[in-house]
Amino acid sequence: MRNLQRLCLTVVILFAFISVSSGQDRITGKTFATRSEVIGEKGMVATSQPLATQIGIDVLKKGGTAVDAAIAANAALGLMEPTGSGIGGDLFAIVWDAQTKNLYGINGSGRSPRLLTIDYFLSNRMEKIPAYGPLAVSVPGCVDAWFELHDKFGKLSMKEILQPAITYAEEGFPVTELISHYWALSLKRFSEYPNVISTFSIDGKAPEKGDIFRNPNLAGTYRLIAEEGRDAFYNGPIAETIVNFIQNQGGFLCKEDFSLHKSEWVDPIPVDYRGYTLWELPPNGQGIIAQIMLNILEGYEFSPEDFGTARHLHLVTEAKKLAFEDRAKFIADPDFANIPLNQLLSDEYAAKRRALIDTAKAGAYSPGTEYHSETVYLTVADQWGNMVSLIQSNYRGMGSGMVPPELGFMLQNRGELFSLKPGDANEYAPGKRPFHTIIPAFVTKDDKPWLSFGVMGGDFQPQGHVQILMNLIDFKMNLQEAGDAPRFAHSGGSSPTGIREKSTGEIHAEKGIPYQTIRALMQMGHKVTYELGIYGGFQGIMYDQERGIYIGASESRKDGQAAGY
Repeated sequence: MRNLQRLCLTVVILFAFISVSSGQDRITGKTFATRSEVIGEKGMVATSQPLATQIGIDVLKKGGTAVDAAIAANAALGLMEPTGSGIGGDLFAIVWDAQTKNLYGINGSGRSPRLLTIDYFLSNRMEKIPAYGPLAVSVPGCVDAWFELHDKFGKLSMKEILQPAITYAEEGFPVTELISHYWALSLKRFSEYPNVISTFSIDGKAPEKGDIFRNPNLAGTYRLIAEEGRDAFYNGPIAETIVNFIQNQGGFLCKEDFSLHKSEWVDPIPVDYRGYTLWELPPNGQGIIAQIMLNILEGYEFSPEDFGTARHLHLVTEAKKLAFEDRAKFIADPDFANIPLNQLLSDEYAAKRRALIDTAKAGAYSPGTEYHSETVYLTVADQWGNMVSLIQSNYRGMGSGMVPPELGFMLQNRGELFSLKPGDANEYAPGKRPFHTIIPAFVTKDDKPWLSFGVMGGDFQPQGHVQILMNLIDFKMNLQEAGDAPRFAHSGGSSPTGIREKSTGEIHAEKGIPYQTIRALMQMGHKVTYELGIYGGFQGIMYDQERGIYIGASESRKDGQAAGY
């Protein structure tokens, strides 16, 4: 009788799991979609926080450009989502300019301290740069990138653009459930560091869902930047406060690191995939890894029925493993390393790499460690046809734990991603930009804008780019379906930080992936597991040329919202 009861209970649980996995009883579209796409004619904003999205829409309605709205939304996210962003971090963006009908890329990543050499780490017997503390801090590039973008594509004043975030910082905003969760984890991790609790807590505790959080110090910092420009950050009191604080904590940033900092305008790199052109920024980011994966995958045929099959997951995973080997060897600051982009992105190279894949068996290509980070991605489109794909991050959650006094933000820990192995392309050096995980993306069709999108989440980002595009192009999903579809992530692959080991790694699958697929993957030699929170956060805006409308979608796994008008 007990065995029968256990069997019945197991069957009930199994059916409950299947029911949850299938999503809602939708009348149209895929059953796993959380909602229909958002459609607007004059403008569209998609961010990871509804209040930030509303700020972006307000800026557009006031006559601001897509760049104006993107900066306003990004400033709001630095306040409302400090668990993944803020002006203590870096920024990358791709802009479609409707007037010139061209794409422009900006690399707003900061450089390592000029007074810190690799000998310091080696003489102290460090095998890697610490994740937290002053040694992981590089120059924050976000603010300079804001002003570069604004000078080229902005219309409203920076005072108008930053005022909504300033108001929310002074008056407060209600914290959402997911951010409250991450916030509590960060405060637990950083509670012993100076200024963290006084800046990011309410009476010593992380804000809970619905609590009104205020950050008057950040309001003051934003106001100073709005009034005095980027020099207030890099040549004025903000830089001085940061430098003094970091040096007192045992770090090496100096005034020269800030005064010499500048963003770099770069040409986005195109790669075609089945008639669509994916544009990514060149290194020191990992955008070309998504392109290498797609070049390999273009040699295989996929139909809509292939989605979620063992063949689908296997081929994408093997392409990822191969591409991440290239990532470990080549991706670094191009000012310090010779990166053979033409070779890596050529059809001939893709064919050679594809030939290494066994379509029936998991391969091992010397994988290493996986990096997970919190990031914010947003995209905006305006009434003139301009579109912005922007990503911004502090790296590991809130960042380094280093909160300069009375400024209201934490500094990033991107410096952790350097290698301490002499001879590596990403070897630490003074004044060098580290390997970067955050990558914005843009897609054109017949030389016209088609899609501005991104997928947050550390090492998952190039995997996410590939999955979203395959969902749209190969599996014929709409934009919201492409973001809501069950995802999978492979952990493993050699690391630009110098870590090497040999294994097949692991595939982590969301619950919507059928067990039949998981079983088949195991039979092919893959290790398959479930994992929480590593599948990224998606935002996207598509432009329908025929109808002259924008189609927006946002991430159902986070707090995101797409809104148009």
